[in-house]
Amino acid sequence: MLKIDMHTHILPKKLPNFAEKFGYGDFIFLVHMQDGSANMMQGGRFFRNIKANCWDADLRIQDYAAFDTQVQVVCTIPVMFSYWAKPQDCLELSKFLNDDIADLVHRYPKQYIGLGTIPMQDTELAIQELERCKAIGLKGIQIGSNINDKNLSDPEFFPIFEACQELGMAVLVHPWNMMGMEHMRKYWLPWLVGMPAETSRAICSMIFGGVFERLPNLRVNFAHSGGSFLPTLGRITHGYNCRPDLVAIHNEKPPQDYLGQFWVDCITHDPKLLQYVLDMQGSKRVTLGSDYPFPLGDLEIGAFINEMNLPPDVVEDIFCNATLEWLDLKKEAFL
Repeated sequence: MLKIDMHTHILPKKLPNFAEKFGYGDFIFLVHMQDGSANMMQGGRFFRNIKANCWDADLRIQDYAAFDTQVQVVCTIPVMFSYWAKPQDCLELSKFLNDDIADLVHRYPKQYIGLGTIPMQDTELAIQELERCKAIGLKGIQIGSNINDKNLSDPEFFPIFEACQELGMAVLVHPWNMMGMEHMRKYWLPWLVGMPAETSRAICSMIFGGVFERLPNLRVNFAHSGGSFLPTLGRITHGYNCRPDLVAIHNEKPPQDYLGQFWVDCITHDPKLLQYVLDMQGSKRVTLGSDYPFPLGDLEIGAFINEMNLPPDVVEDIFCNATLEWLDLKKEAFL
């Protein structure tokens, strides 16, 4: 069975020191170590150590072969978004990252599918780079759950989503810049608590802001199984019902009406929760994702799904069909 992991991250092996080039900012750069790994540095601070599988295409293919997975959808690491930067500088960084992914896809067309990054803080430049992403063979973009603390329902982002619909470019929303991060750094809480909340924030914003209502053909996938949105949908719906004056001010349709209009990946780390997600979304809107190569992800690439006794057609939906529909691709291209 074809398996496509639609949520993986990658970086170029060599990154320019954009902080030195631009003269400001905490842009990420890499310091390669003798053991073959690299330290991601954010300005002068250590951010994260990454292994060669964060950039080595052949090593990644070998890792995936161990789990019978043939195709990876690749996108940058969210810290690279750099929405805080001057728009033209963010555009230059985005082009560098997007060109690297496009080159990878062109060299390995049956193993890799690419998503780009765009300077969301500038609508005109974002659409310009979105159009270029399509031209160089990328199938969509990855964006953050908020843009410099602005919700995705903010009117300045609507033309970008409109362009995504018109161009047929898919969108992956990934949590980043977690709200309250400065107050909860201990215990890895930004990743354990903040990320699920951020993704729910993004979904609620797009529902209540009327983005999905106005753009019914926009193809959006939310990372980490939609975060805390689906598990707390009862509370969200009750809030919509009891205080429509606060919730339903831009869109009168109830939130549950949008189940099945967007996609979520399967990263729950819990078979019972995944079964709940499948019950809510339907298997055609749940995609195989891993967050590879990072340890908080599902580094067995959905192996637990094979142990859930799901019907074969449901497994096939998760493993490939849902992703193919989200990205508007044909299965034959990867066989």
